[in-house]
Amino acid sequence: MPVQITILGSGSSGNCTYVETAETRLLVDAGFSGRQVRQRLAEIGRAPEGLSGILITHEHSDHINGLTALSAKLNIPIYCNRDTKDALEYALKNKFDCRLFKSGASFDIGDITVDTFPIPHDAVDPVGYLLRTPGGKVGFLTDLGHATKLALERVRPANFLILEANHDLKMLQESSRPWSLKQRIAGRHGHLSNTDAAEAAQTIMSAELQHLYLGHLSRECNRPDLALEVVTERMQKIGATHVQVRLTAQHTPCPTVVLEAAPSYSQANLL
Repeated sequence: MPVQITILGSGSSGNCTYVETAETRLLVDAGFSGRQVRQRLAEIGRAPEGLSGILITHEHSDHINGLTALSAKLNIPIYCNRDTKDALEYALKNKFDCRLFKSGASFDIGDITVDTFPIPHDAVDPVGYLLRTPGGKVGFLTDLGHATKLALERVRPANFLILEANHDLKMLQESSRPWSLKQRIAGRHGHLSNTDAAEAAQTIMSAELQHLYLGHLSRECNRPDLALEVVTERMQKIGATHVQVRLTAQHTPCPTVVLEAAPSYSQANLL
């Protein structure tokens, strides 16, 4: 059975991705207002009332802004670790139906197996995800200051990967942002640069990776064409011409991608 993935938006003002299989409908993060999430889901003919759950990577506002309208009002369960639960409930001044996991654990939601792994970011206990679905494997690796060996190993099986390409280092250094903020962004618990993203993509490259989406681009310290150029050139250099490198956008959903597992050998012989 296929899996459908729609990145509803990605950037410093909000992050949210919709994943649908035959049995399960999930959001990964809900960083837009509930109204915005509803509008963006409506563009693909979906509504939040049909959601099976919301996976949260960490408690920063651009990942949790819609939780009160979505989870609290519609009784949609949230999946996160305990420290993230405490932090998001404190930030939003509300209580939620949270299904807790320990970072590094795996669990099932319907026909999706969710693998979690810790990532280095300035949040209480941030995580990345690999969703193992009947149609393929979907990876989420954003909001991290450096790509750890563990994180890269966990997303290596992905057929579809959202990878952070937050900033161009020169643009960041020359920006008008306070020095302390520049240090935070470029630090070991900040965000990946375009070059960092290219190196991470090269490290995890496999024949299985089909779709690589660059996410969380900074409006002030990056340019979409620059991020795409840096990563695409690296893919061409290593001969990874089978991978489609695409950009996410902040204000509009990306086209829906459909992954479908190839038939097994025995199935192929029956066709």
